[in-house]
Amino acid sequence: MSIRVLVVDDSGFFRHRITDLLSGDSRIEVVGSAQNGMEAVEQAKKLKPDLITMDVEMPQMNGIEAVRVIMRECPTNILMLSSLTHEGAQVTLQALEAGALDYLSKDMRAWMEHSASLEKQLRDKVVELGRSRHSKLRSTFISPNNVGSGKSKSMVFRPEAESKTTRSTPSARPTRPIEKPRYPSGSTLRERSASSHLRAKPAQPEIKKSTAYKSASKVSVPSGCKIVVIGSSTGGPAALQQILTQLPANFPYPILLVQHMPKTFTSVFATRLDQQCKISVKEAEDGDRLMPGRALLAPGGHQMIIDPRSLDKIRIMPGDERLTYKPSVDVTYASAAKSYGNKVLGIILTGMGADGRDGAKMLRQQGATIWAQNEESCTIYGMPQAVVNAGLANDILDLTEFGPILSTRR
Repeated sequence: MSIRVLVVDDSGFFRHRITDLLSGDSRIEVVGSAQNGMEAVEQAKKLKPDLITMDVEMPQMNGIEAVRVIMRECPTNILMLSSLTHEGAQVTLQALEAGALDYLSKDMRAWMEHSASLEKQLRDKVVELGRSRHSKLRSTFISPNNVGSGKSKSMVFRPEAESKTTRSTPSARPTRPIEKPRYPSGSTLRERSASSHLRAKPAQPEIKKSTAYKSASKVSVPSGCKIVVIGSSTGGPAALQQILTQLPANFPYPILLVQHMPKTFTSVFATRLDQQCKISVKEAEDGDRLMPGRALLAPGGHQMIIDPRSLDKIRIMPGDERLTYKPSVDVTYASAAKSYGNKVLGIILTGMGADGRDGAKMLRQQGATIWAQNEESCTIYGMPQAVVNAGLANDILDLTEFGPILSTRR
């Protein structure tokens, strides 16, 4: 069965361009179009599409407000089209807060030049999101006005003003660097390009596949853990927000975050998370120190690794064109495996593709622990599925379980 799509944009050029690109894929059927938010709401109710592509700036009712109304009255999977500007990033994150699942950049030149890469990305996103389980999970969606009521579990962001007032003072947050672990001579990661991490030969025999998983009540942070590394993609912003806002200011481990996002978006996203969380969150810069209660978000277009010369610092490397993802979960996982071995807790969250699987294999070969998000709570069960199917996950958890488990010292 084809994915039924409603195209919403106030620009006639973009409506026709998007329709042409999607109509060329046998998996997709464009069932209608709208040129403003009010029409989008009406068409969504009438046509009941599997997915809506939504512009942000439109007359009468903008895309963000249209998303809010649609999610309240006829929940539907929504893909936002946004410009790669600072303002565009802010507005796109607001749309994700309102209930949209993902976004795609609206670069006029790429759209006019008939970019094959753009065409594939658009079609793949539409198909994956159209098939996702969230069309039925959206019944749990609640508006920002109801957040905190305890009546429902939502995957949307909290309003910025909510948790900032409850955040601990700077003096309450640990400032010491993490203790450097000791490993046998030769085990430290040599300085090399980011892509070389993925070619490193495993130091341990092939691991056995995991076939049984503990209940969440029996899962805990492994003893001896020194660092938490989290990878995510489609649906990741909401998932990361849900997890990180539950962590206390005195969270005892440093956190590395790898979210597939362009550079402009990662800077805005890190700022928003920092405003919402009790822990500190910032976009990573070369030389930043690893500290308990601090999360470093890999900047878009670059790779983030642990400095092989100083294991309490990170390095930001240029994005290798040979790698599909910039930043890449595989690269950061591999670096953590080389630097901290079995002292790593790796978490793989919702996202398309299989980024993180190869890095997770290296982590498991070093004795590290891997937690994967379950299918039911994923926007797209791609990255976690790749890890689970490879037998690399120690435990599979619902999105609602990560935060409470991480916050509990056992």
